[in-house]
Amino acid sequence: MTIPDAFNAFYIRGGTPYAAGLESITQTELGEGELVLRVHYSSVNYKDALAGTGKGKILRQFPLVGGIDVAGEVLDSSDSAFAAGTQVLVTGCGLSETRNGGYSEYLRVPAKWAIPLPKHLTARQAMGLGTAGFTAALSLYRMQALGQAPELGPVVVTGATGGVGMLAISVLQAAGYEVHSISGKPEHFDFLQQLGARQCVSRHGLHLGSRPLEAATWAGAIDNVGGSMLDGLTRVIKPWGNIASCGLAGGTELHTTVMPFIIRGVSLIGINSSGCPRDLRENLWQRLATDWRPARLDEIITREVTLQELPEVFDTMLAGKSFGRSVVRIADD
Repeated sequence: MTIPDAFNAFYIRGGTPYAAGLESITQTELGEGELVLRVHYSSVNYKDALAGTGKGKILRQFPLVGGIDVAGEVLDSSDSAFAAGTQVLVTGCGLSETRNGGYSEYLRVPAKWAIPLPKHLTARQAMGLGTAGFTAALSLYRMQALGQAPELGPVVVTGATGGVGMLAISVLQAAGYEVHSISGKPEHFDFLQQLGARQCVSRHGLHLGSRPLEAATWAGAIDNVGGSMLDGLTRVIKPWGNIASCGLAGGTELHTTVMPFIIRGVSLIGINSSGCPRDLRENLWQRLATDWRPARLDEIITREVTLQELPEVFDTMLAGKSFGRSVVRIADD
């Protein structure tokens, strides 16, 4: 198969008013890299919604194709490690920030970014995981490196009905942890319990106290919210527990004291999934396909959309009304 002279992509031009939408682009706009991919699937992340609407400063140059995740087939390769026909995925690595992303029928990427699609994962399932699932896995990996273990007690997940939240619950459950969840959508508590959440707490009316140290409740946390939620978590984590900070939907500021860190030995871990080293990235994708694989992954994928439908999905996500993971079908898997 050869690349057509023109093909569809969700192109972000920026400017005032902000311009982004489906366009026909050409091979000359693909950029550089050893691999040309025929894209099968991408996904929708909070970062994609910010980039696609201009409500967050994500792109560092314009214009670019959106989409921080991509899974597809190698169509052409100048790298001996990847033969034509190989199924691969790429998440993060500057996609839709400094170079074209996955919302395109064809894409060129550096070979060093491409991860062979793990066995037992389809391209659709890989994008159901995407950056969200990789972030959950990286969070647990970093927490375990600092001593987090199931016998220490329950780990709480905030923003639990979002993609990262659901996948974090699932990964923790697969790894043998007791999982609790915090969400502002109590109507979905039954589903969270099906994923493995032992206890579900409503964000509405939740009070984590205001003193530097409050009663210790959880052994650790994966926080997708930030802001005042993260403030409160620092006060209620048990001694030697860990908080993985991987989201900012609730705010970017952090107001706390050093007391949780120097009295209880709590660790606050920053999770940067985009800049993760390749060896670790490949290892974690293998774990997501095996021992850390979410048991109900296909149910966590709650929506499949096309490139044309992306603006509606972005608006829903930024309004806080999304549930689960949305994948973007670009070509047949």
